Amino acid sequence: MTTLVRHITFDCSDAYELASFWVRVLEGTLADDDAPGDPEALVSTPDGPTLLFVTVPDKKTVKNRVHFDLQPQDRTRDEEVERVLALGATLVGDHRVPDGRGWVTLADPEGNEFCVERSAGERAASA
Repeated sequence: MTTLVRHITFDCSDAYELASFWVRVLEGTLADDDAPGDPEALVSTPDGPTLLFVTVPDKKTVKNRVHFDLQPQDRTRDEEVERVLALGATLVGDHRVPDGRGWVTLADPEGNEFCVERSAGERAASA
């Protein structure tokens, strides 16, 4: 018998609000029974994991020890960074290098860091 990861869970200040941000980033969906003010919100993504957001009283105080590395499918890395910034992310660090490699570190509205890497097409073009 195997064990599977059922959800990736985020503790946060406002479950519905943060889940709504990630729905837009990942082009996913919120569970039908989730509503503003709920203590939990569940996000399903088309080709990825299910994310569970749980409201807790604690504030985030240090850098994440685990984070997402996002790879855009039908946009360039730079287009994806601009899109996600427009959705409410903030720039944490720009690690792009002149030859096209590297990544951009962003944070969601509650400060959880994540990275945006090059798309598969960009990787293939530089190989």
